[in-house]
Amino acid sequence: MNQLPWEKINRRIIIKKEETTSKEYGCKPEDRTIKDLLNNGVICMNKQQGPTSHNFVDMVKKVINTSKIGHGGTLDPNVFGVLPIALGDATRITQALLPAGKEYVCLMHIHKDFNENQLKEIIKNMIGKIKQLPPVRSAVKRQIREKEIYYMEVIEIKGRDVLFKIGCQGGTYVRTICTSIGRQLKTGAHMQELVRTKAGPFSDKEMYNLHDLADAFELYNEGNDKELKIIIKPIEYSIQHLSKIWISDNTVDSICHGADLSIPGIVKLETEIEKGNLIAILSLKEELIGIGEAHKNSEEIESKDKGLAVKLKKVFYQRKVYPKFIRK
Repeated sequence: MNQLPWEKINRRIIIKKEETTSKEYGCKPEDRTIKDLLNNGVICMNKQQGPTSHNFVDMVKKVINTSKIGHGGTLDPNVFGVLPIALGDATRITQALLPAGKEYVCLMHIHKDFNENQLKEIIKNMIGKIKQLPPVRSAVKRQIREKEIYYMEVIEIKGRDVLFKIGCQGGTYVRTICTSIGRQLKTGAHMQELVRTKAGPFSDKEMYNLHDLADAFELYNEGNDKELKIIIKPIEYSIQHLSKIWISDNTVDSICHGADLSIPGIVKLETEIEKGNLIAILSLKEELIGIGEAHKNSEEIESKDKGLAVKLKKVFYQRKVYPKFIRK
């Protein structure tokens, strides 16, 4: 089964100390209101062919009548599929999606007759680190960049048309992959159609089009929020690919004020944390409090009673929702 790197990690939870959370503070993500989600939620949208990602975001903005909105991962106008949309304060989460990887299904047209076994061998040899020069028409400076192909397989071959799936690092140009295949086959080839099926934790299994969103928002305005609550996910949906650490109630507010996370504030953590990893810091109600960089690995955090665990990079939670101290 093809999986992005984060999907392959078998994480377990380590309980560092027994502690519960008070009902007086915070709110489980699944219990948030539509108003909360519109200010701090994410949507997995299906961008159609035609508009740029920026123009498509403007279309979404008009449907839900909001001013602050962003997207995670640009798609060219002729490319369709998964486009993560972040609403309100959640727009700051999009950077955390960059290391999560992307998946595409591509229809490639090969210009001359070719040997299928040779094609499959070329595709097999592309898996791993590759060097790419972005296409002439691209949004970035044209210089050679190293990217990683996680998996790549042929789905179907019909004449000179080849349908294949590719899992790759963000910023990989599939158009350039097709050109490279054509060059190696000595036939020439080009990308005919491209659809993005995954962007980190966002996949085509849970994506919605503009009509779905418009219909759900109309129902919401009529007093029925059921459909809209299915479409708009809490911000926590977008951090499934990150390693996680849960903190005590009386540690939350200090993180909200910009403090780094020290070991005494940790209640539980996931295995497989390595120094330098991007870490999601969660409350015991599963609320995203902040994101930081691991200063120690899982084993060190588990075995030590004090010291710096995570260097804070971004705060996503409001101050003064949780108390500074809880008297026991």
